[in-house]
Amino acid sequence: MTGGDLFEIVPAQPYTAADLNYNTDCRANAEQNDPDARPAIAGAVENMEQYDAVFIGYPIWWGRAPKIIHTFLETYDLSGKTVAAFCTSGSSPHEDATLRGYEPDAVWLEGRRFSGTSQVEDWVNGLDLTKFEGDHTVGIFNFDSRTVTLNSGYTMPINGLGTYSLHGETCVNSVKSALQSGVRLIDTASAYGNEEEVGQAIREAIDEGIIKREDVFVITKLYPGSEMANPEQSIQACLDRLDIGYVDMMLLHHPDRNDVKAYKAMEKFVTDGKIRSLGLSNWYVKELESFLPQVTITPALVQNEIHPYYQENDVIPYIQDLGIVVQGWYPLGGRGHTAELLGNEVISAIAKAHGVSSAQVILRWNLQKGVVVIPGSSNPDHIKENTELYGFELTNGEMAQINALDRNEKHDWY
Repeated sequence: MTGGDLFEIVPAQPYTAADLNYNTDCRANAEQNDPDARPAIAGAVENMEQYDAVFIGYPIWWGRAPKIIHTFLETYDLSGKTVAAFCTSGSSPHEDATLRGYEPDAVWLEGRRFSGTSQVEDWVNGLDLTKFEGDHTVGIFNFDSRTVTLNSGYTMPINGLGTYSLHGETCVNSVKSALQSGVRLIDTASAYGNEEEVGQAIREAIDEGIIKREDVFVITKLYPGSEMANPEQSIQACLDRLDIGYVDMMLLHHPDRNDVKAYKAMEKFVTDGKIRSLGLSNWYVKELESFLPQVTITPALVQNEIHPYYQENDVIPYIQDLGIVVQGWYPLGGRGHTAELLGNEVISAIAKAHGVSSAQVILRWNLQKGVVVIPGSSNPDHIKENTELYGFELTNGEMAQINALDRNEKHDWY
């Protein structure tokens, strides 16, 4: 399919039928349950350095890659290469988060699960591998695909829907309306009390053929207090309420005395393939300086309040320089402040010049600053309007005009 070379990853000590008896205490199960197991590989890849792209395919085993795949990744240096891991399985989800940890300097394509070999061929033939050649910069917005590559290797849309204050049928309908309008990033949280509705909307959209699960990026959050004090139970509860298989990203909602404990628990769920990327919400420079040295997986995203009246111009570059993407909540000013912000004379004049709304100007300003936006709305027209951000561009002068509106005026307590 690719014209590349084929290397079969097979054990030096071949498996017998008994070794692969799935529902017994067989050799393969013993290896999967032993974190230190590294079955030796028969043969070797010569001149690995000559290859630009490496496809790693395997049969899933109890929801994870067989341990011999770990042996392969520990044996070869794949840094700087494009790597795609895929599996065959009837029902288990694909999991490659653990594998990515072996090669953080590789360019990882998003993994896929297939139920048949013909699907693999279609997938490979549809890849444009040339776009991964040369320098690959994490955190740079791609305005053509409307995505950003995270330091975890996954891609995330740069505009989405925030679901704070959405509940019941209103939440379900709003999320489905967003998905029908092309939104592929949905933000929720345990504290919002609407994970079940968000999950319901996504499942219904999948059933109705609007999206596939892999098309939508879902973020949820763990709240301080009892949730961070009992993180394993709380994380699983979030997953159960959403009921969409895996979560694309989980954040800690605020700093807390148990935040490191909770984050380390989330790291374990990444290893298990139940969470793909991790992040933080309402963390600033001081908090990050204290927190980051205590964890293993660097957050892929920090989500803070950001809008023209509270711009965080010192915090945003600091976070971005760490290779972490910034996302803004309350991009339109938040509760009780939206009308004032949308009516601002400077913003209104810029909107008139471009033939767009004030909301679109503010959201575009965020995007051009490298800030992902998740405006909230239950109005289908507003939801659609908030996606139409790519047909115009603010000039440097217009960006400077909006930058000059900063009041350091926070609109919520955290």
